[in-house]
Amino acid sequence: MHSHAAVPIAESLGGGLFKIYFSSRDKSSRSYTGYTVIDIDRPNQLLDISTKPVLVPGDIGEFDDSGAMATWLTCHKGQRFLYYIGWNLGVTVPFRNSIGLSISTEGGEFTRFSSGPIVDRSMREPHFCASCCVLPEDGLWRMWYLSCTGWKMRNGKPEHRYHIKYAESCDGIIWQRNGLVAIDFANEQEFAISRPSVIHDNDCWRMWYSFRGQSYRIGYAESEDGRQWERLDSQVGIDVSTTGWDSEMIEYPFVFDHKGQRYMLYNGNGYGKTGFGLAVLEQG
Repeated sequence: MHSHAAVPIAESLGGGLFKIYFSSRDKSSRSYTGYTVIDIDRPNQLLDISTKPVLVPGDIGEFDDSGAMATWLTCHKGQRFLYYIGWNLGVTVPFRNSIGLSISTEGGEFTRFSSGPIVDRSMREPHFCASCCVLPEDGLWRMWYLSCTGWKMRNGKPEHRYHIKYAESCDGIIWQRNGLVAIDFANEQEFAISRPSVIHDNDCWRMWYSFRGQSYRIGYAESEDGRQWERLDSQVGIDVSTTGWDSEMIEYPFVFDHKGQRYMLYNGNGYGKTGFGLAVLEQG
């Protein structure tokens, strides 16, 4: 944990206690995943912090040899599925991402599911895939994930462009991707949409995500079926602060409920370099 506390994920431990997984970097800027424990009523007091990583980079040449960044935790039938972003450094472009999986049974340690990714670039998606949200419901697993549409040179450097697509599975491991775009670019200036966080409420599906033109902001969308979405960014209810750790950008939301209250974990300036914060939804 040399720097950063990025892409936070909340896991309820009961009694108001939450384990918050996050990604930090070592001195070589490789991503590892660790955690801290908080009481949701006193979130500024860290009750515990991991002394060893939950996820570590893979062996040389593997899809995650440059970083293992957790992006979503799904609990299903006694197992915990921790989906993560595997990082590979590149030559012609700075990096290539894909999605890996680590599984824990009955509260044990997470074990890497395979040495290769479960979602990677393909004939239809030739660049890379990354941050995802995974929800199993009624025998169907749904995934919303970052999909890169291409790279282009800007000011002498390669710049990526990615949005959020949708996939389905029967087991959370083998995914059917048909190219369905869930959240698309709002305009030509927007080039990055990432880290979807979805909740299925009684009246509709709701998604929070990051979007970036000049700098990251958090967006919001609604859907009747989880597939087709309407962007309603003006209704997100959160923006950068006037000063401080989240005054330049806000990104990587994770939204969760506890005792009738809705919360959002998110990052601020520097893509998590200034840590993560907790926001509370005001009751309208």
